[in-house]
Amino acid sequence: MPFPLNTQTPCFFCFSLISILLIVSHHGYITATAADITSTIIGAIIDSNSRKGKEEMTAMKIAVDKFNNNSKNHKLSIISRDFTGELNRAALIAEELIKEKKVQVIVGMDTWQQAALAAEIESQALVPVFSLAASASVRPSRQLGRPTLIQMGTNVSEQIRCISAIVHSYHWQRVIAIYEDDAYGGNAEMLTILSEALQRVGSEIEYHLSLPPISSLSDPRGTVHQELLKLLSIQSRVFIILQSSIPMATYLFQEARRMDFMGKDSAWIVTDSISSFLDSMDTSVIPYMEGALGIKSYYSKSNRPFQEFSAQFQKNFKSEYPKEDNAQPGIHALRAYDSIAVITWALERLAGDTNTPKMLLKNISSSNFSGLSGIINFSNSNSLPFRIINIVGKGYKDLDFWTQDLDNPFCREGGDKNSYRNTTRILEGPVIWPGYLKRVPKGWEMPTDAKPLKIGIPANATFKNFVKVDKAQMKPEKKYTGFCIDIFWEVLKILEQNYSLPYEFHPFLGTYDELVDCVYNKTFDAVVGDVTILATRSKKVEFTVPYAESGLVIVQVTSEERHKAWMFLKPFTKETWVVTGALLIYTMFIVWVLEYQSNNPAFRGPWKSQLGTALWFTFSSLFFAHRETIRSNITRVVIVVWLFVVFVLTSSYTASLSSMLTVRRLDSNVTDIEWLKATRSVVGCDGDSFVREYLENVFDFEGAHIKNISNQNQYPGEFQSGNISAAVLDLPYAKIFTSQFCKNYTAGQPLNRFGGLGFAFQKGSPLATDVSEAILTISEKGILKELEDRWFPRSAECSATENDELSLGNFWALYLLCGATSTLCFLLFFLRLLIDFNRHQASGSDESVWMKTLQLVHFFHNGQTEIPNERLSNLSSCPTGDEWISARWSTVSPSYALEPPEASPPTATMNSRVSPSDVPESLETSPPTATIYTLD
Repeated sequence: MPFPLNTQTPCFFCFSLISILLIVSHHGYITATAADITSTIIGAIIDSNSRKGKEEMTAMKIAVDKFNNNSKNHKLSIISRDFTGELNRAALIAEELIKEKKVQVIVGMDTWQQAALAAEIESQALVPVFSLAASASVRPSRQLGRPTLIQMGTNVSEQIRCISAIVHSYHWQRVIAIYEDDAYGGNAEMLTILSEALQRVGSEIEYHLSLPPISSLSDPRGTVHQELLKLLSIQSRVFIILQSSIPMATYLFQEARRMDFMGKDSAWIVTDSISSFLDSMDTSVIPYMEGALGIKSYYSKSNRPFQEFSAQFQKNFKSEYPKEDNAQPGIHALRAYDSIAVITWALERLAGDTNTPKMLLKNISSSNFSGLSGIINFSNSNSLPFRIINIVGKGYKDLDFWTQDLDNPFCREGGDKNSYRNTTRILEGPVIWPGYLKRVPKGWEMPTDAKPLKIGIPANATFKNFVKVDKAQMKPEKKYTGFCIDIFWEVLKILEQNYSLPYEFHPFLGTYDELVDCVYNKTFDAVVGDVTILATRSKKVEFTVPYAESGLVIVQVTSEERHKAWMFLKPFTKETWVVTGALLIYTMFIVWVLEYQSNNPAFRGPWKSQLGTALWFTFSSLFFAHRETIRSNITRVVIVVWLFVVFVLTSSYTASLSSMLTVRRLDSNVTDIEWLKATRSVVGCDGDSFVREYLENVFDFEGAHIKNISNQNQYPGEFQSGNISAAVLDLPYAKIFTSQFCKNYTAGQPLNRFGGLGFAFQKGSPLATDVSEAILTISEKGILKELEDRWFPRSAECSATENDELSLGNFWALYLLCGATSTLCFLLFFLRLLIDFNRHQASGSDESVWMKTLQLVHFFHNGQTEIPNERLSNLSSCPTGDEWISARWSTVSPSYALEPPEASPPTATMNSRVSPSDVPESLETSPPTATIYTLD
C-alpha cells in the first residue's frame, strides 16, 4: 500500500519560499541605503595623558558628533593612538593608521617636527596631516616641500617678533634664552629667529640655557638647579622661555625664585607654550611665575559659537576626566575643534563622485572661514593677533595687544589688527614686575651691598688732575681724587635718587687698553677714568657720553714773536675804531652848528676855514689840546660829555697797548706732523695710552722716534734737554700742560678727533645709559664746568697773557651817552631856531614848504630873513636866535636909538648877525634907535 501524502507539505513549502523572498528584498534595501552613506576616518595621534592631549581629544569628539548629527550622507569616525615616544615612532604610527586602518586624515602630534616627518613619509598617499603644534618656520608648509602638512598652530616666529618688540620698548640690550630641548633641532631654528629679531632692535642673546627633556630626567628639580647655577656669572636678567613643557616650566620657576633669579630688576617672558595652559594649570604653581609677561594667542570668548562649545566642552571634559580641576577649554582645544571643522568644510564641498585624496587636500588648502581660534585661511600669511598678559597671583591679567608696529607696538584695545588705535611705545599696564618693583626692571644684575659694583681706575695716570690714587689715605674720598672721580660722585648723587648703587674702586696698574679688556672679560664691571672713546674699544665695552672732548695735539717749545707794524691798532677791535670815528665826526658837526649860530668868530669865515677849525677842535680835544673859545652853553654840555668819553677811551687804549707791548708773545717752530717725520724728530707721549700705537699705525712713526713719558712734570725737562722736539698729547692733557707752562710751550690745532673721554661699562649694561643721562644733567646744570675750573685752573702768569681786544661791547654805554647828549642839544637848538624863525616870519604867509625851508636855511646862514610889509619897530621887542642860545645879553646905550621910522631902511636888521660890510651908510653915520642885543 503506498505511503500516504502529507497534506501540510505544500503549505510549508509556499511559506518558506515567501519568507526567503522577503528577507532577500529587505537585505537589498539595507544594502542600497548603506551604499548612499560615505564615511571618513580620522586618525588622531596625541598624548592622552597630557592636559593638551585631553583637551584636543575632547574637542575633536565634540566636533565629530556635531557633524554626524547634522549630516545624513556622510559620517566621521576617529581612531586615536597614544603617542609619547620618539620622532620616528610618530611617523610609524601614522603609516600604520593609513595602511591598516585606512584613515584619510591625520590630526595631532605634540611637535612640529613630528608632524613634518609624518607628512613627508606619507606625502605619496596625499593624506592631509594637521599639526596642532606651533611652527618655528616663517614659510608655509607647501613652500617647504610638504604640501600635505596643514599647520593649525601659530608660527613661533610671530611670537618672537612680539617678544623683540617688548625687549626693544624697555631698552633691554641683552637677554637669556631658555628652552627645553626636544632633540629634534627645532630649538636651534627658534634661537636663530630670536637672535635675528633681537639684532634688528639693537639687542642680543647673551646666553642660551638648554634644559634636557623632562621625560629623560630622574631628578628634574636637581637638574634644573644645576643648570641655573650657570647663570650666576651672567649679568643679564631678562629671561625668555622659548619652549617648555608645563612640568619643566613648573620646576624652572620654582628653582628660579629660590635662587633669586626672579628678584628685583629681572624680567621674564614666556611664549604660548606656557601661557596657553594658564587657564588649566594648577593654581598652586602660578604664584611662582608672578611678575612674568606672557604671549597668548587671542580668541574671542564673547561670540555664541564659542559659548556653546565651551558649555559642551566643560560637560564632556568633567565627565571623562573628573580628576582635572579646571574644565575650561584652551587654545589647543579650539585648534583641535577647528581642525575637524576644516575637514568637514572640505568634505561638504566635494562632489559625490570626486571624493579623492587630491580633491580633499585641495579643498582643505582653500579653506576660508571663521573658526573658534580665529580666521582659518591657509593661503594667507597674515599673523594671528597676540595679547600680552601679566601673571599676577594665581592667575593673570590682560595687558595690551601686539600691533606689529616697531615704534608703537602695543594697543590697549583690539584683537583685529584693523582696529588698533591709540598705540603706545610701552605696555600701558600697570605691569606687576618680579619683586613688586615699581619701575621698569633694568634687566641686569644690579649691584648690592654683598656684591658691589667693581670699578677699575688707573692707578698711575700720567696727568694726576684726572685720577690720583693716594695709597697713604684710608678714606675713599681722600684716597681717590681727581676730575673723573668727582664726576662719578656727582653722577652717583643723581642715580641714588632712583636706586642705590654700591661700588668699590680697584686701582689697576697697566695700560688703558688692558684696563678696558678687564671690563670686557668681566674682571671689572666698569672703568672710571680718563679713557678715550675709540672704535676698537667700543666693540668691547659700552661707553657713556663723553664728558670731555679729545683729539691728538702737538705741543712744542715756542720762540718770541716779532713786534708787528700794526700793533698800535690791536687794542681796539675794528668795530670799535669805526664807531669811535663816526662819533667823533658827529660831535664835530654838532659843535660847529651850535657855535656857528652863536656867532663865534672861530667857527665863521670861508667854508674851508670853518671845516678846518671844526676838525682841528675835535681832534685836538682827543689830547685835551683845544684852545678855541666856546660861547654857547649848550656847546659846553656837548664838549664836557665828549671829553669824558675821550678820557675813558684814551686810558683804555693806553693800558691795553702797554700790556701788548710788554708781555712777550710766543710763536711755534714746528709746523705739523709731517715736518716731524721728515726731520726724524723725537716726540714724547703717554706710553700707557693709545697714542704711541696710534702714531706707529696711523702716522707711520718709527718706534725709535717715540719716547714714553709717564709723568706730566717730566715733559719740561725732556724739552729743555733736547730729548724730544715735540709732545703728542690728547687734547685734554694738552690744555692742562699749556695752561701750566704757557710762557714756553704752545699747542696747535687737533690733528684729528676721537670720541672724547668717558666711562666704560660692560656691553648691555643699563648703567651706561643711566650714567650718560646723569653726565648730561650735571653738564646742563653747570656742575661739570665748575669741576673743570676747580681741577684745571689757569695760573696767574698764563691768565695775564690773555689780552683780548677791547670790543664795542666794552664802551656801548659811553657811546650811547655821548650820542644821546649831542642829539638832545642839537634838537633843543633846532627847536629854538624854529621858534625864532616863526616870530620873524610874516603872518598869514602862504608860501610853499620848500620856500619856507630855504628861508630857514638863509635865516641860519645869514642870521636874517626878509619879512615884507613889516616895520623894524615891530621886531624890536622880539628876541633873536642868539637871544635863545646865549645865556647873557648886553643892551646898547639909549643914545644910539633909531631915527624916526621914515628915515629908517625898510628892512629890519639884526646887528648881532650882520657883518660890517653889510651895514648901510645911513646906519653907519646915524646912531640906531632900536635896541640891539649882542652875545658876549
